[in-house]
Amino acid sequence: MPTPDSGPYITRFAPSPTGYLHLGHAFAALFAYHAARRSGGHMLLRIEDIDPGRCKPEFEAAIYEDLKWLGVEWAQPVRRQLARLREHAAALQGLAQSGVVYPCFCTRKEIEAEIAKAAQAPHGAGATLYPGTCRELTAEERRQKFGDGIPYALRLDVYKAMVIGERNNKAPMFWTDFAAGEIECDPSPLGDVVLGRKDVPSSYHLSATLDDHLQGVTLVTRGKDLFHSTHIHRLLQALMGLNTPEYHHHKLLAGPDGKRFAKRDKSMTIRALREAGKTPEEVRIMAGFGPNADDAV
Repeated sequence: MPTPDSGPYITRFAPSPTGYLHLGHAFAALFAYHAARRSGGHMLLRIEDIDPGRCKPEFEAAIYEDLKWLGVEWAQPVRRQLARLREHAAALQGLAQSGVVYPCFCTRKEIEAEIAKAAQAPHGAGATLYPGTCRELTAEERRQKFGDGIPYALRLDVYKAMVIGERNNKAPMFWTDFAAGEIECDPSPLGDVVLGRKDVPSSYHLSATLDDHLQGVTLVTRGKDLFHSTHIHRLLQALMGLNTPEYHHHKLLAGPDGKRFAKRDKSMTIRALREAGKTPEEVRIMAGFGPNADDAV
């Protein structure tokens, strides 16, 4: 965990209200909270609700209730991404004008078929790597697809973006992780990620990066499963002239079966543990934050 003389830090906890918080969320929230408090800073709360089809008001209300019950405090105001989509849309438009974004008309099934034809399997973060099918469409082909009303996503052209990002940065791009040290930016393992859709002008990558800057976050704490995403975020920072915070990618809390906790683990939600009679202290200990919270990494 970051040391007290490293700050003061502004951290954030940024859950999506698509289900009840589980024990893994408790660990992440407590980690961000203690990292800020030990440094003399404060933690922010952000509700990442850009997927209105899955986000529910009752889950958002439960987030506030569960965090207060755990003893986690945050600075006001709470930022709700859905209310800030104009800012995200403006950022996406700026990226499009710089020539690093292109429309992708492929379905998930079509992308998987292209991957199957490739000589090598996807690598890096382990996700399906987009093969660039729509990257080389001509302007006329794109106009035709737009005219036909075909749904599309907006993807980042990573190769072009790296050229412009390094030019803007005037040097190779780096970012710092508390555990791994200084890391040179290499977003290629994630490929041409989606930055927005026709109906939602943002994605996790764009909205999280932009909001961290707009909220003045100086230390991003999150799970190791998002380590590769930080390469994309560092690139977006260079493209849009945003601040680059420090990062601490912490461990992922897992259950007895070795699998990390997920929202489908209903027995391990904070709400279920409360209803089973657990106290806040007992749940904090279950999440790895006992009397010496600094031991959690």
